[in-house]
Amino acid sequence: MRILYVLVICWILTFPSQAMENQETLKVFISVDMEGVSGVIHWEDVSRNGKDYNLFRRLMTEEANAAVEGAISAGATEILVRDSHGSARNILPDLLHPEAILLRDWSGGPLDMMEGIDDTFDAVIFIGYHAREGTSDAVLKHTMTGKINVFINGKDMPEAGINGAIAGYFGVPVVMVAGDSAVVKQCKDIFGEIEGVAVKEGIGKAAKMMHPTKAQQMIKQKTTEALENLKKFAPLKIQSPVTMEIRYKDEEDAERASWFPGANRTGERFVSYSHKDLMEVLKFFMFVQ
Repeated sequence: MRILYVLVICWILTFPSQAMENQETLKVFISVDMEGVSGVIHWEDVSRNGKDYNLFRRLMTEEANAAVEGAISAGATEILVRDSHGSARNILPDLLHPEAILLRDWSGGPLDMMEGIDDTFDAVIFIGYHAREGTSDAVLKHTMTGKINVFINGKDMPEAGINGAIAGYFGVPVVMVAGDSAVVKQCKDIFGEIEGVAVKEGIGKAAKMMHPTKAQQMIKQKTTEALENLKKFAPLKIQSPVTMEIRYKDEEDAERASWFPGANRTGERFVSYSHKDLMEVLKFFMFVQ
């Protein structure tokens, strides 16, 4: 009887720790750009030399916080925020939600705006994103350097598409995007019916803007909804072999890129590269932008 009593007491004492070990985790990756933040309309707004840059980096931080708060409401146990704009030193560390881990600056590796992602994450969220180069009625539309369009297996991809492919490589789905209406539409075309918050709508070079406070409220709400319904979303898997074709604005850039080992000049301003492994294609991309 005494032995049985001791065993019961030991089980009771160890149960909380066992329950903690068995508790589900929710790990969220948030990539934050700046051109798609509510209020932003001009390149000066997102430049470190712009007179209103400090205002917009604060709004960028606040939109990131809204996504973090939404993730926490959905039960997130770990959140990584990747600063993905320009210098990658825009988000204000002291104003970022204390439960988030911040990744700043560029490593020089091929993951770029998705640095830090791996197969331990459960979901990816894009904040402040913009449409691809050449999109009509889109705010500060461009793809990476602004001198290229990027096609993956024939599809003209915005940065969200490239980054979503990286997430998919690790088996992680994109579940929510916030930016202008054009990038939300492009993301739904690529990823299916993910959650989206269109914080502004382009009209030529102008745009109708949602108030930043309302934009942040919507980002928090849609982030929570997306993470509470993770089973709805699937990772973007690019069929192998993966072919990336880049269309340059300047044929001289195409000539330079064509010297990359294994690259093919497919037109006056086009260079392509194919490989069965997306990561090898991303290494090509890293050197030829």
